[in-house]
This record gives sequence, C-alpha cells and structure tokens, in this order.
Amino acid sequence: MSYTPVPPVVRSTRKSHLLLVGVLIGLIAGWLLVGQLRGNGLHRNATPRAITPRGDLTSQEKTTIHIFQKAAPSVVYITSLSKRTAFIGFEPYTIRQEGTGSGFIWDKDGHVVTNFHVVRGAQRVKVILADHSSWNARNVGIEPDKDLAVLEIDAPASKLRPIAIGTSHDLQVGQSVLAIGNPFGLDQTLTSGIVSALGRTIRSQADRRIENVIQTDAAINPGNSGGPLLDSAGRLIGINTMIVSKSGASAGIGFAVPVDTINKIVPQLIKYGRTVRPRLGVVLAPENILRQAGVEGVLILSVQPGSGAGRAGLRGTVQTAAGNILLGDIITKIDGKTVNSSNDILSILERHKAGDRIKITFRRGDKTRTVQVTLQPPAPAEGSPR
Repeated sequence: MSYTPVPPVVRSTRKSHLLLVGVLIGLIAGWLLVGQLRGNGLHRNATPRAITPRGDLTSQEKTTIHIFQKAAPSVVYITSLSKRTAFIGFEPYTIRQEGTGSGFIWDKDGHVVTNFHVVRGAQRVKVILADHSSWNARNVGIEPDKDLAVLEIDAPASKLRPIAIGTSHDLQVGQSVLAIGNPFGLDQTLTSGIVSALGRTIRSQADRRIENVIQTDAAINPGNSGGPLLDSAGRLIGINTMIVSKSGASAGIGFAVPVDTINKIVPQLIKYGRTVRPRLGVVLAPENILRQAGVEGVLILSVQPGSGAGRAGLRGTVQTAAGNILLGDIITKIDGKTVNSSNDILSILERHKAGDRIKITFRRGDKTRTVQVTLQPPAPAEGSPR
C-alpha cells in the first residue's frame, strides 16, 4: 500500500501561488512527455510476432494423444447423492452429501465399472458420458472386498464405447502407463507415469486384503477413483483405487486393482449381483480369539453337514454337557501355505473353483493332521459358511 505525504502548511500567499504555478507547469510537461513516449511506442513492435515452426510431434507424444483419443470416450464421470440424518441438539436434520468419481464402460449393454467406495451409500447415481449426456444408473452388483462395483445405464448402444481390455499378469516395473479420470470434478483429465511396483497389497473398504495391486506414479487425485489405468497400447490394466498422501492430493504413490481381478469379478457381479466363491463349508472364528491365547491358525466354529469339510471329517467347536468349550480344529495350512486369518483362507479360495480338491492341514488337540477337501459350489446368499 502506498501513502501520499501531507503537503506542508502554506505560510505565504505569494509563495504558494508561485508554487502552484510551478506544479501545474510540471504536470503539463510530464503529461506531454508521457503522451509523446506512448505515441511513439504505438508505432514500434505493434504487429504479432512471427511463429517459430516447431516441427513434427515426437513419436511418444503421438502415441499418448492417440491413446487418449481412443480411450477417452470409454471413460465416464460419476456423481452420487446420499443422505444421512444428524442431530443438532434433539432435532434431526437431513444432510445431503454429494460425491464424484470416475468409471469406464464395460460393454454395449450399458454396464459401467467403478470403485465400490465411489458409490458406497449412494441413494442416487448419475453417469455422465464423454458426450456430456447424463444417465440415471442402477446398482447391478458390488464387491467391497475388491473395491469394485458395476452400474447399469439405459444409454443406446451407439453411445457406448467399451474400453479395450488388457492383462496384468505380464506387467513389468518401468512400463509406461496412463490414467484418465475426473480429478476434482475436472472431466477427461489425462496423466502419465510408469509402473512403479507390482505385487502390492492394500486394504479394501471391507478391510480385506487386495493382492497383486499395481503401484504407479501417474498422478491420481480425488475424483480419479474408478477410472482406468492404461498401458501403452491403450488397454485397461487396472482401476485407479487409492493413493498414499498426507495432503490428500497426488504424491506420486497410487494404486490400481489389476485388470485380471476385474475381469474375473465383473462378469460375476453382472450375472449374480455378487462374487461367487467355492466353499469349504465351515464357519470360522474371529482371529482375536486365538491371538489372545497365543495360538496360530484359524479356528473352526462349525462345519456345515454334507459339505466338503464335513465329508473330510473336520470338526467345529462344541460345548460339552458339563458346559465346557471344546475347541474345534485349527486350520494352519492350505495346500502348504500358512494361514493365520480368514483373509488368508479367502484369498486362497478365490484362486479355485467348485470341484477343486485342496489339502487342509489342521491341529486337533496336540496332533497335526492333513485331509483332502473338495470345494463346494458358491453359497446361495451372503452369510453362508465359507
């Protein structure tokens, strides 16, 4: 801020007149000089500069542009609206919460894939296509364990551009990747980077482990969740899911659920509305029961009659006539792999299908035994034994 000094007190009328005249003459002379300089300036360098030719784009730039132009029509902008009730004093108030995220078109039937956490708790979801048309979406199926969700919209097939599907089993650290999404509500944003690491493990919204996750340094910000991670051929190799950041913005550490997991789960969500897994036919105890006793393994609470576990002779926990608790079998290994939690068991079961035979190693009392168990078809509804 600038300040103008207060002029000195006028003590002589004659001197003040002379001073005023001098000031006026100085102002006029200054104004004429500035005008002359400005006028002279209008006649010099007044035309636009000549453009320096830049030459052709690099092959890498051309590839990136091509990938974006090809994949962008498959990427959608997702908005969700949810409501919750809060109390201020004793009065209930309805609070509206709006969220945004990304997704991609899966097929010509109008199925859209995104993260579960993008639509979690949403009462209304809209999908905005690349042409800016807006469509009400229905929830087809969710898999919180993998942070995946499938929506459906009634857009005509002519508006739907399914994304190209790749594979993640042969990815290598150092490969170029691109992410397209809607960070902070800015639609159709492209960032690029490399595969920073492979085989990472993160926790899902259901506190389940998601394994074989891709780590990338491509900028992923709030709103990118659910958007595609692409390889240099423009194929889907993952769904951008999570970042590590103290500020909440990109810090160069992002994670994507691999496409091989997506390609396995999404068809199940479309067909059944949920993930279908083969079952052992047991109900497992919470891990903390054994941890408090310093025992490793997973305790069987009960065994479903007629299941693979039941036919193999596995036993659950029972209460004797005297009221004592007799612990059931404690599973310690499956197919030679050590298990210490139900997460470990579920991760192994996900790699199998109904009819497969697996080797269960367990402790019963002070003895260790091994049996072969034939996995059963998926449970008809959630909450059934594993």
